[in-house]
Order: sequence, then structure tokens, then C-alpha cells
Amino acid sequence: MFIGDLIIMGISLWIMLFFRNMRIPENSLFLGHLLPFLMIFGVSVLVFYIAGLYEKHTVILKSRLPHIIFRAEIINSTIAVMFFYFVPYFGISPKTNLFIYVVISFLLIVFWRIWLSSFFIVRRAEPAMLIGQGKELEELSEEINKNPNYGLRFVSIVNLDNTKVEELPRLIERIIKDSPVSIVVVDLEHDMVREALPILYKLIFSKVRFVAMYKVYEDVFKRVPFSILQYNWFIENISASPKIMYNTFKHVFDFVFSLLGGIVSLLFYPFVILAIKMEDGGPVFISQERIGKGGKQIYLYKFRSMKNSDRGVWVTEDDDRITRVGSILRKTRIDELPQLWNVVKGDISLIGPRPDIYDLGKQLEQQIPYYTVRSVISPGLSGWAQVSQELPPQSLEETKVRLAYDLYYVKNRSIILDVRIILKTVRTLLSRTGK
Repeated sequence: MFIGDLIIMGISLWIMLFFRNMRIPENSLFLGHLLPFLMIFGVSVLVFYIAGLYEKHTVILKSRLPHIIFRAEIINSTIAVMFFYFVPYFGISPKTNLFIYVVISFLLIVFWRIWLSSFFIVRRAEPAMLIGQGKELEELSEEINKNPNYGLRFVSIVNLDNTKVEELPRLIERIIKDSPVSIVVVDLEHDMVREALPILYKLIFSKVRFVAMYKVYEDVFKRVPFSILQYNWFIENISASPKIMYNTFKHVFDFVFSLLGGIVSLLFYPFVILAIKMEDGGPVFISQERIGKGGKQIYLYKFRSMKNSDRGVWVTEDDDRITRVGSILRKTRIDELPQLWNVVKGDISLIGPRPDIYDLGKQLEQQIPYYTVRSVISPGLSGWAQVSQELPPQSLEETKVRLAYDLYYVKNRSIILDVRIILKTVRTLLSRTGK
């Protein structure tokens, strides 16, 4: 998709020059325009990423693509006009060339994404067998079989909940013999599978490849499957030891950008203070008791958005304790602007698992196994769970899903993943779906 978008942008530039001059553009003319437009291409790709155009739904929900691309192109053209006005060195007229380019690129990218891409990037789906159990088996089979972009198709699914121990080895042998299976995705942690390992071992000398189900699940959903969480998984995958280069970069990034952001955010303070005071005359700021790194008790600052405390309970969007001004502050996340000073202090990071309210966090530690592990690193203003879940958790089951995303982040944290979270957070704020 990324390579195709770049090619389409280049073709759009060439067509724009053709229509602008009504003749085939010379190489010197094309190259003269290519340099400044390369910067526009880069901005466009960044905007497309923030808009979610490189994610799974762009393959499944193609009916939404024209609307998403149209909004992204409006942002692209606005940035491009500003670029050419403020950098007149290139001498390219934004009123003509840019308008033609934006129209052509929009039409071609929609055509490429909806129709042409299927001819170029669809891979032959390898026949596979899935062996597992429970909700994760259903989620994985549905996701893989509905999306041809993964290059897999489960032609046989063995649900261990409906299979007897003594039947499993013969069942696996028969399916592989009778079906064109080239990959077996299997839950190697399951007791029944362990008993069938001698049969699976014999098959490694054939053309069948084996992949642990939890690795495929984690790669597809970008969260850790809850069923595999045992002490051995944490010992193998989770470590509190510092990643020196990553931590150093992150600390510097946190301090510099939170300080700059905190200073800029002061411009909003008078308006927020006035709005809160005009509604009910109550206090403007609150200090919330939260759980920090290593379970340490910390206090976060926020603009008040509720009539009274939310200690120990989940807050829903229609909670009658939320004020009218508070509803706007929460949707736009303006209520969290004071937390930038918590980042400056080092209480939290810009990116990390969201810190629980102290009372609620202590309850969850008693109800969800291994819940405290999410506190092995510093919490953050935004996190992988916040940009991945549809809505903030409002139940025990939804909190388990959040934990699965948090553990994925703790295990895979890196500069690249942090950048992805920042870009997704920007998209969340722009779409006003604050989580």
C-alpha cells in the first residue's frame, strides 16, 4: 500500500504537468517539480498513516476509503499550500498546480485503493490448520479467514474444547494427510497438544511448518492472548531491567516535549478556567491519586470535569457526574493538559500504560491475575491500549483486554512503537474520540 501510494503520487504529478502544459512534460520540468513535491509526498504518507490508511480496515471496509482519503487530502493540500507560500524558493504556483495535483491524486488513490490494489498485493493464501480453544481461537480464525491480506486461510480448525485427548493425534494426522495443509498454527501451551507432540514432531520432516498460536495472535491483534499468561511467560518475556539507549532517548524526549507542550498549553488555561467557573463555580483543578511505576503512589493534575470524585469506579460517557464543560474537556482531552507538568516532574511518561486511579487499581489487582505487571514501567499520558481499544474499559472483561494491550507494549516497547502511538493519538484527538 505504501509503495503503491508513492507511485500514484508520482504519476499524479506527471499527469498534472501534462494538463498544465498540454504536452508531455520534459524530464527537466518533471524533476524540477519532483524535489518540492517529494516533501508533499512525505507529508501525505504521514497524514495517511495518522488517518489509518495503512491498517486492516482499509482492506476489509473499502466503502469507507473515499471519505477517509478525501479528509486526508484536504489536510495534505492545506499543508502543501502553506509550504509553497512560505518557501517561495521553488517558484511553483499553489493555486493552479496544487489544485490540479490534489484532484488527480485523490481520484487515482481512490481508484488504486479500491480496485487496482487487489491485482497487485493479494498473495496466495496458504492453506493452514488451526488448533486451539476458546474465544481466542474464534477471534483468530474469523480475522484470518475474512482478510486475504494475511496470506493464510484456515481450511481446518480443531477446537480442543470439543476433542477428546486420545483422538487428537489421529485427528491431526488424518487432516494433514487429507488436506493440502502447509502451516499448522497450534496452541503449544495446551496440555492436550503436549501429549500429541510426538505426532507433531514426526511432521517436521515433511513440508508442514508449525507456528505457535500465541505468536500469530499477537502479530495479528497486537495484544497478548490472555490464555497464555502464566509465570513462565512473564519470566521469558517481561523484564524491568533498563534499555539504556531507549530509556535515555525517552527521558530526554519526555522532558523536552512536555516542557514545550506545557508552556504552549498555558494559552488554553484562561478559557478553561473561565468555563469551569461560569458553570458551577467549583474548583478548577483536581489532584488524583494514581498508581505509578512499581506500584508507587503518585498524584496527577487535571482540570475538573466531574461534580464529585470517581474513586474506585469506572466512568462511562453518560455518567451524570460529568459536567457539561467537563464533557467537552474529556472528549478533547483538554482536561489532561496539566498532566504535562507531571511528565516534566518525571511522575509519568508521555507514552506508557495509563495509570489507574488508586482505589480502582487496587481492586483490579485483586480481581485480575498478573495485573500489577503493567506497572513494571512508567505509566503514560497515552498508551497502546488507549489507541487500540474502541472505548475505554468499563468492565472487568474490557479491562482484561486493556491489560493484554499493555503487556504487548511492555514486551515490545521501542522508539518505533512509541512513534506509532503518538501518531495514533493525534488521529484520536483530531477525530474527537478521546479515550
